[in-house]
Amino acid sequence: MKQITNTILMIRPVSFRMNEQTSVNNYYQKVLDNLTPETVQFKALQEFDSFVEKLQNIGVNVVVINDTKETDTPDSIFPNNWISFHENGDIGLYPMFAENRRLERREDIFNKLEELGFVINNIVDYTSAEDEGVFLEGTGSLLLDRVNRKAYCALSPRADEDLFIEFCEDFEYTPVPFVSFQTVEEKRLPIYHTNVMMALAEKFAIICLDSIDDKKERKEVLKHLKEDKKEVITITEDQVNSFAGNMLQVLGSNDEKYLVMSTAAYDCLSKQQINRIEKHCEILHSSLATIEACGGGSARCMMAEVFLPKEL
Repeated sequence: MKQITNTILMIRPVSFRMNEQTSVNNYYQKVLDNLTPETVQFKALQEFDSFVEKLQNIGVNVVVINDTKETDTPDSIFPNNWISFHENGDIGLYPMFAENRRLERREDIFNKLEELGFVINNIVDYTSAEDEGVFLEGTGSLLLDRVNRKAYCALSPRADEDLFIEFCEDFEYTPVPFVSFQTVEEKRLPIYHTNVMMALAEKFAIICLDSIDDKKERKEVLKHLKEDKKEVITITEDQVNSFAGNMLQVLGSNDEKYLVMSTAAYDCLSKQQINRIEKHCEILHSSLATIEACGGGSARCMMAEVFLPKEL
C-alpha cells in the first residue's frame, strides 16, 4: 500500500465563482468586492495554470480535465470531494451537500483515465444518500491513512457518521471520528471538511488539535497518529484560516517527496514548523488567493489523488 502518489487529477475551471450553495456552512468563503465574475474566473484560471505548471515541473503526473459550460459548476476546481481512487482499482463516488456540486460527477472522466491506461474495477457509489439529505464529501471529509488502514473524519453537516462507518466497512479502514470546530462570530461551529484542519503525510501529520474541543476525542486522534509513528506538527486556528491544514504530500520525479500547499499557507507557518516539515520532504507552494477567497478551499481540495493500478 502507498500513502502518496505521483498522479493527480485536476479540473480546469470555466466559470469559477463563489458558490452561494456552499457558503452556508463553509465559513472560509468570502465575496471579493468590485470583482466581476469574469475577473474572478480569469484570476482563478491564472492561479490554476500556474499551480499545474509547478506540479509538472517537479515531475508530478497531472491529468487536467476541462470543466464544461453545459452545467453550472462553480466548484468543479475541487474534484477531491466527489471521487476517490484506490489501489485495488475501486472508485468511491460521494454524496454532495450542495445541489450544484452534484453536477460535477462526470463519467467521461473515468473514460479518460481508462484511455490513459488506468484500471477501474469497481465503482462504490454512495450518491443515493443525497435523497436522504446525508453527505460524505470524499477526501474532503475522509482523511485516509492508506498504509495503516485508518480513516480520520471530522463529522459535520457534510460528513455523516453512519455513512462514514459504512465507507470504512466497504473499504476496510478503522474509523477515527471526531468533531472539529472553528469560531464564527463568537460561536463554535463545525469545520466543514476534515482536510481543512488536518493533513496526513507518510511520516508526519499536520493538525489543528485546538479545533477538537472534546478532550477525549483529541486524545483518541493523537493516540492513533502516535501509534502509527507519525510526527505530529500542530497548527493554530489562525493558521487553519490561512489554509495551513489544506496540504497534500505528493511524489515528484525520482520518487522525490513534496508537501504541496498554497503560498498563503506557507507564509503563515513558523520557521520551526517549516523546518519540521522539511526534515521529511521539500515544500512546494503556489499562490491561490482568488480560489481560496471565493472557493473556501485550497491546494489540497484541488487535487484528487489517483491510486488506480495501470495496465501492464
